Amino acid sequence: MFRATSRLHTVCQAARSTLALRPVKYAPAYKAVSLTMFNTSRLYATSGSTKVVPLTAEKYPGFNRNEQFKKLEDSDVDHFKAIVGETGLIYNNEDDLAAFNTDWMNKYRGQSQLVLKPKTTQQVADILKYCTEQSIAVVPQGGNTGLVGGSIPVFDEVVLSLQSMNSIRSFDDVSGILTADAGCILEGLDNWLNEKGYMMPLDLGAKGSCHIGGNLATNAGGLRLLRYGSLHGTVLGLEVVLPDGSILDSMSTLRKDNTGYDLKQLFIGSEGTIGVITGVSILTPRRPKAVNVALLGLNTYEDVQKAFKQSRSELSEILSAFEFWDNNALQIYKKHSDAKPLMENEYPFYVLIETSGSNKDHDDEKLTNYLENMMVDEVAQDGVVAQDETQIKNIWGVREGFTEALGKEAAVYKYDVSMPVNKINDCLEDMRQHLKDGGVFGQPDSPIIDVVGYGHVGDGNLHLNIAANRVDKRVPALIEPYLFEWVAKQNGSISAEHGLGVAKNQFLSYSKSDGMIKMMKTMKNLLDPKGVLNPYKYLPSQ
Repeated sequence: MFRATSRLHTVCQAARSTLALRPVKYAPAYKAVSLTMFNTSRLYATSGSTKVVPLTAEKYPGFNRNEQFKKLEDSDVDHFKAIVGETGLIYNNEDDLAAFNTDWMNKYRGQSQLVLKPKTTQQVADILKYCTEQSIAVVPQGGNTGLVGGSIPVFDEVVLSLQSMNSIRSFDDVSGILTADAGCILEGLDNWLNEKGYMMPLDLGAKGSCHIGGNLATNAGGLRLLRYGSLHGTVLGLEVVLPDGSILDSMSTLRKDNTGYDLKQLFIGSEGTIGVITGVSILTPRRPKAVNVALLGLNTYEDVQKAFKQSRSELSEILSAFEFWDNNALQIYKKHSDAKPLMENEYPFYVLIETSGSNKDHDDEKLTNYLENMMVDEVAQDGVVAQDETQIKNIWGVREGFTEALGKEAAVYKYDVSMPVNKINDCLEDMRQHLKDGGVFGQPDSPIIDVVGYGHVGDGNLHLNIAANRVDKRVPALIEPYLFEWVAKQNGSISAEHGLGVAKNQFLSYSKSDGMIKMMKTMKNLLDPKGVLNPYKYLPSQ
């Protein structure tokens, strides 16, 4: 692994000898996994907690069960059993239901007594039709890797799990268009495509457990949105079951179709509140032949911005990711990881740069020139470049390890916001000062350990995390709605990619106007007049 020191020898010598890159031909460093993988134990292991999770309904005192929703009766269970079979449901078994009632961060817990696991779109349709007729509330659930409680019941809603719908329907190796069931694991799809020279346009830290349907329902962003764009652009068609049991089949494989309303866009990011996604048609890019990953240490956030601006100019078409984190994030990661340091010295900020292309020599030269300029201009103080697949995995492992590390703290308050790139560090600094002023940070007995920042500079997405050594009621009261007000003043979004769920729905007005919220409620009432799909979430209750 290359290490560039702050002064090196001479710029020329540093750039042409020490910066001798050996880009690797891209191939996963992991074995292919089954598309049916659903590793609940893995999800729970990341939290590092064995405490009893409080009920969501108790945690948010303003919630009251909608008495218009029917409570399950034996006749309802018998009806569902006739649809999905004896093995297609879990009923009144607390141990087996626990994984579906609790999120992986041990933050939300519901009270569902029934999980349904349909295997076909028609079974989903039959279930939703009956639930609407009987006014039975339903929570669609994918891999259950969300962070805002969107896939967890609040009360006794029936859980509709898509994990058994996990087949690849077709793949066109000329156009790269994949059609698949919504319950396919993201990493499984990516491994399957790898054998054909393609890849999924989406990459997440939770890729080993999250479902593609859940990714669509939450409009997940991920690590390479900078290169491949959002799901609103890569998804060509959807199959969606509406609350009344109607199947909306828009599984188009056309790149261009200029006829009528683009209805699929309604369901991308709707969090299962107006329909259940059961199938997807998505455009997959060719897998790059050469991938390089570099990590730089920088002294200021201004240097982070300079590095990003220059990467857009000098790396342009081969730039596939530009991630950043602060030293606080690194310290949390080191605390809960035995991984060896990637650099001898520590710096206030770090950026991870990934390039991917089809010409090794071309990519080598562009990245070498870029890194040389970063050192000459004293933007970067230190750096490493991965020399093989293992080192690529090690560098990415730091970036992808922050969520798991933070989950091992006694308490963590997680926020996912977007704003102009030049405001990201201002947000972190302002929150630190605000918590100090509030008396919960900076004193010997303070509950707050520190404010941690990392995220996707390329799309202005900050993951702001506040790590604490204990739960303290003063902390959330200081954060909310202060943070959302701050973000709103920057014309930002209170949720960049995690969604709204039960955590942020009441704060939607900080990102959307009254007119837009009214229109959203109109759409919800039109498609789900009884409100049975994912109630108590997404939209403000008042």
